[in-house]
Amino acid sequence: MNLKKQNKLLQKRRWRIRKKVVGTASRPRLCVFFSHKHIYAQCIDDSCGKTIAFASTMEKALVAKAMTSNIAGATEMGKILAEKAKSVGIDSVVFDRGGRLYHGTIKAFADAAREGGLNF
Repeated sequence: MNLKKQNKLLQKRRWRIRKKVVGTASRPRLCVFFSHKHIYAQCIDDSCGKTIAFASTMEKALVAKAMTSNIAGATEMGKILAEKAKSVGIDSVVFDRGGRLYHGTIKAFADAAREGGLNF
């Protein structure tokens, strides 16, 4: 399968998920994106379009840890984002896996966020 077709199918899955998954102020959407090198995760309130909590492997404090977008990095990022969300006052979220299958790095991230105290 060529890359254009893969990207189109991924975008279709994203849209299909986003039709059902909506974040509110009391229960924001936890959106996660894995590139080849980095991990980006954020808690979004879709009702007003604001990002409440954000974590990325490109932050100055996390660059020293040299995390990449593998299972070990996903586990660390899940814990870090859960910490940041708890400090802002977020207890429960709706998980948006970004069109990816729920296994591997996505599953590791979600499990670590649950261990960090987020409910979803």
